Order: sequence, then structure tokens, then C-alpha cells
Amino acid sequence: MTSRLARNLFMTALFIFMARGICPESAGTPSPATLTSTQIVEEMQRHNLARSEALKHLKSIRHYKVEYRGFTTTVAAQMEVEFTYDAASGKAFRIVNQSGSKFLLEKVLKRAVDSEKEASHDKAATALSAANYKFQLLGSDNLGGRPVYVLAVEPKLATKFLYRGKIWVDAAEFALVKFEAEPARNPSFWIARTLIHQSFAKTGDFWLPKQNLSETKVRIGGTAVFTIDYGTYQINANAS
Repeated sequence: MTSRLARNLFMTALFIFMARGICPESAGTPSPATLTSTQIVEEMQRHNLARSEALKHLKSIRHYKVEYRGFTTTVAAQMEVEFTYDAASGKAFRIVNQSGSKFLLEKVLKRAVDSEKEASHDKAATALSAANYKFQLLGSDNLGGRPVYVLAVEPKLATKFLYRGKIWVDAAEFALVKFEAEPARNPSFWIARTLIHQSFAKTGDFWLPKQNLSETKVRIGGTAVFTIDYGTYQINANAS
């Protein structure tokens, strides 16, 4: 696998979206049946702002893994990373452990961490907002016993940190619960297609990323699978 191919292999899957916290449902929230896609997005943005202001500090141990399966070979690497978020200083990453292919560690997993750092520097450009996306309400569903809205999302600009596909939004708390999508822009000729699946789970009063799984088909043959297990969160909403 060439250096150029490895560098591009996961760029479509390496944008990691800001963890979106959650506040308890407020008494006055409109009934789910009465909302349009515009109203849902407005509620998401309002709730996201409140959650962002409430979340002061969190910490977790993330597990990154990449495996490339070609016609004649399989190579893999994994990395354990201590992740810290502080409202005042932002995100911080510390590699705790790593193993496997040194090439994949340097060209894929460490680049994944760098990609998230880059995305966090321009939150407005990566936000799931009306400024970045067109939304279409597809209907409703039920996930884990909770009612959700299902919306199609189409990026207004094909940038490397945006995507197109479907999102599931909690109907009571207006948190992103799941998305299934592909990147808005293919970063390389060598990439045939990348499918991204990300789920979120509620921890205390906050909804946070749980798992990301991205599968990339390579034009010259083979499949690359990249996963992030976000671990167990330690949350301090009152840290200064």
C-alpha cells in the first residue's frame, strides 16, 4: 500500500464531530408531530448551545483501530488515546498505547487525531446547522425505546468535514443519536466509496459519541475498516 494511498485512505472518515451534550427536556418543547425540518434544526441548535455551555470538562480513554484487507494481505494497527475536553482550553489528546503496523499508526491513526484537532478549531464550519446543510424530514422512528426524527442531510458545500446521508434526532431532547453517511467530498481517486456509521449514547445529562465505524472500498482492491470506541466518560459539568 503506497504512502499516498494510506494518507488518503481514511481522510473521508477522520472528521470527528464535536461531542454534543444534552440538557433535560424543557416544558414548552413543541410536540414532535407538529415540527417541520426547519423547526427541528432550530431546536437542535438551541439545545446544542445550552449543552455546550453546561459541559465544562470530560475525559475518556478512546480505542482507535484500523484494518486493511487486500487480496493477499491484511495489515492492522490500534491505538489507545486519553481524550480530555475542557471548556476553557478545548480538546487534548495523549497516546497511551499503540501496536501493529507502524505505517498505519503514523499515516492513519495519528492523522485521525490530527484531523479532529483541525476540525475543532473551526466549529462553525463543521456544525450540523442550517448554514452548512439542507435538511429534509423523512419521518419518525424509534431507537432504544425513544422516539426520533429521521432527516436527510445534504451539504451546501463539498468540504472535507461535511457529509451527506441520514441523521436520527431524539424527539424529546433534540440530540443527535445516530448518523449514516458518506463524505461530501472524496479526497482521492483511490477511494471508491466510504460509508460512515456513528452512534451516540446518553451519559448523565449529556449525549456523547459512542462508536464510529467507517468502511472504505479501495479502487485497486481491498477494504479498509476504521473504528473508534469512545470509551467510558468521566464528566464534570461544574469544573472551572
